Amino acid sequence: MAGSMGRSEPQRQIPDDGTHARGSVAKRAPEARSESAENDQPPKQMPERRTGEQRRVKSQRAGRISDRSTKFKMHVLPIDWWQLAILVTGALAIGIIFTAALPPWPVMVSVAASLIGCFVARNAAKRERIREESNLTLSAIAWATIVIPMIGIGFSHAYWVMYSDLAWPWALAGLVCAGALAGSLLSGRIVQQFVAQFCCWFPAAILEGSNTSYLGISVAAIAMVVVGYRQSIIVEKRREKVQARERERNRAEDILRDYEETGQGWFWETDRRGNVTYLSPSVISVLDRAEDDVIGSDFVDLFELGVGNSEGERTLTFHLSSRSSFQELGVKAATSGEERWWSVNGRPAYDNFHNFVGFRGSGTDLTEKKRSEENVNRLAQFDSLTGLANRFQMQQTLEKILNAPHLHHRECSLFLLDLDRFKQVNDTLGHPAGDALLKQVSQRLLRAVGDDGRVGRVGGDEFEVIIPGRTERERLAQIAQEIIYSLSQPYSIEGQRVIIGASVGIATAPQDGTTSDMIVRNADLALYAAKDGGRGRHHFYSNDLLSAAEERSKLEEDLRDAVAHGGFELYYQPVVNAQDETIAGFEALLRWNHPQRGWMSPAKFIPIAEDIGLINAIGEWAIRTACDNMARWPENIRCAVNVSPLQFANPQLPAIVTNAIAHARIDPARLELEITESVFLSDDEGTDAMFASLKRVGVRLALDDFGTGYSSLGYLKKAPFDKIKIDQSFVRGATEPGSRNGALITSITSLAKSLGMDTTAEGVETMDELELVHNLGCSHVQGYIYSKPLPGDEVFDQLSNGLQLDAKGPRSARAPRQTMLRKVVLSHDGQFYDANIRNIASGGAMIVGLWNVPPGTEFTIALSESLIVKATTIWSEDERMGVQFAEPIDMDKVEFRKRASVLDRQAHDLAGMGG
Repeated sequence: MAGSMGRSEPQRQIPDDGTHARGSVAKRAPEARSESAENDQPPKQMPERRTGEQRRVKSQRAGRISDRSTKFKMHVLPIDWWQLAILVTGALAIGIIFTAALPPWPVMVSVAASLIGCFVARNAAKRERIREESNLTLSAIAWATIVIPMIGIGFSHAYWVMYSDLAWPWALAGLVCAGALAGSLLSGRIVQQFVAQFCCWFPAAILEGSNTSYLGISVAAIAMVVVGYRQSIIVEKRREKVQARERERNRAEDILRDYEETGQGWFWETDRRGNVTYLSPSVISVLDRAEDDVIGSDFVDLFELGVGNSEGERTLTFHLSSRSSFQELGVKAATSGEERWWSVNGRPAYDNFHNFVGFRGSGTDLTEKKRSEENVNRLAQFDSLTGLANRFQMQQTLEKILNAPHLHHRECSLFLLDLDRFKQVNDTLGHPAGDALLKQVSQRLLRAVGDDGRVGRVGGDEFEVIIPGRTERERLAQIAQEIIYSLSQPYSIEGQRVIIGASVGIATAPQDGTTSDMIVRNADLALYAAKDGGRGRHHFYSNDLLSAAEERSKLEEDLRDAVAHGGFELYYQPVVNAQDETIAGFEALLRWNHPQRGWMSPAKFIPIAEDIGLINAIGEWAIRTACDNMARWPENIRCAVNVSPLQFANPQLPAIVTNAIAHARIDPARLELEITESVFLSDDEGTDAMFASLKRVGVRLALDDFGTGYSSLGYLKKAPFDKIKIDQSFVRGATEPGSRNGALITSITSLAKSLGMDTTAEGVETMDELELVHNLGCSHVQGYIYSKPLPGDEVFDQLSNGLQLDAKGPRSARAPRQTMLRKVVLSHDGQFYDANIRNIASGGAMIVGLWNVPPGTEFTIALSESLIVKATTIWSEDERMGVQFAEPIDMDKVEFRKRASVLDRQAHDLAGMGG
């Protein structure tokens, strides 16, 4: 009992932020106070509102976030206890009326004391609620204001009955009314109720004075104690439940409040007509409208429906009209500033009688998610660097055109562009400079194409242009030239002047294809043709490009099969000492006997092998095979093997060479690696390191095709070459009058002798060429004058017969001849003769049909309608004779496809020609 003394109804402490009663958040909390407790509440004074962040800081200092416990103030007095004075006054007035006399003075004194106690109680109750700290004096006064009035009421009624004219029924009625009113005013205060009842009846028992009265009041007191104790337990349990509900409600309110104030979401509520009755303040601030304007407005007015949001409009209005729940409905907010998107949830609300009362729901901000989706969509459709359409969108655009319902709408042209020398910019200035260059290129492309088509970047330095509709070929060529010209103008990148170029491949639909894959493929083939043609140009697709591509693809497949199944062979051409005509070594030449095409030129398949990455495997096989064959030759015979620039760049080349030499057990100096000048294009430390590694292996190095590519005397200074090979282009024509090739050969041989290098003249085929290169100082000779390339077995037979070779070949080189059988008419001294040409060159021809013509005989010969030449016989044998033209003719301009009968019409013209 002692623990329950002074305990009153639970009263929740007003939170610091003062927002517990706001809107629907407060509506969700259950009402836990009794009616009397609600009357106990004094007018609330709302403290200054704190922000959510301040509240979180405060909660964190207390060791938890937004989990306030309910604090109960134990008030002894109810706020309306003073109303007991009305009963006291009324009972006194009724007693005076029924007794028709004033009560005795003790009654008047007790009534006065009761009234004083009631009015003191009013002030005490107020002070008890204002003061936060516990005060024993105030509690004592409060208890006194309960005890004194109730004793006064009991004493006045009992004394008036016993010592005056008041009847007991009226006294009992007054005591019962007083007890009932006290019990009502002290509702929820079990101890105060029992004390009040005891004090009300105790004076009557004392004044009556009998033992029975004392016993009765004692039994009543004991009963009150027992019942009060039991009732206090019940009240305590009820109070704990109320506290638990209060804590749960507080926690829920705090969570919801934080949810609102931190911007994670918001709440809304409408009435049955769809007008807003509650909306979170955060949303009202976003709408930039006054709260009075929002509350009471139509809920759908909060959104911009129908403006790019027709689906959201139909869905929202449908659910509101059909009174059905909806979730995560995306709508655009009716904001005046930046664009905002919300996700709205809602469900219909009903009262206890299942009457529709409106909608309640929540919402979240979708703006960032929407922006992220738009960004993802933009990245999926546009190039992030240049802002142009990307490959995916260009593909969609092309397919849309080609799949148009009307045939005439399916016409378009596709430009595929590739930047020339762009890689050099990336390598020299860096990728940021390359990105800046691509941005400028995209702007120039847009200006060059204009409204004629759509520009896109499909990756790296490749761009596409789609021009819809039928466009004349001349206009397409004009656009391509404008693009090439625009992109070839200088750029300013990071303060440096940069110049690049562009190549363009063009394909049109439906002429060049009816599907997007075909059009792109054919434009790509046209682009490669433009690049192969010298770059900086445009090229239209043609069917022969596809045929060439298909042929190359088949050749690539055959090359792979040849590598896998050993389809290559090595032929060896002798390299002869110029002084004694003995074999000094051989050059290994790769040959491929294609299963269907027969022998193929290395100039045709070697570039393809380099492009598809087979050259390293082929080169390694050639080195190993040459070393194995060399092991069967005399020890003083060398073998030269050509090394591709790609193979030379392979860091494993020294190891490959070393393994091949070790496997064949030959002297490394017998192996000679022929390297072209293209390996110096990179001119980096890796090239010098490769040369050093190969020289450490012990092999010889030869500079092949010297003077035909990127010749520089600096190469000879840095690279440790043992031999220089003079290309056959210098040997051919060196014996002709006026040729400068001899002087060039002389300078090369002199330079090689000064550097201690050998020289080999390649492609020597005639005796006069052999004599020339011998006289000019070449140390070695290679060519058909000594031998054609031989298979490995024939090389072994050749070496078995000795190292001496004899030069065999024509005395001098002849101009290229064209074999034919064509009727011509010859004129001599006014006589006409029919004959046939068997072969012809620019300087003469062999004619069949005239017998035993004396050398020196002059003729006029009609070779075609437009070409009549003078010629002199230089030899004759039976019906054949050789004639030399007075002036060389241009073989490309001779019309040899004319019918022979046409020449007959020239006979009369020849009659008037002399000599």
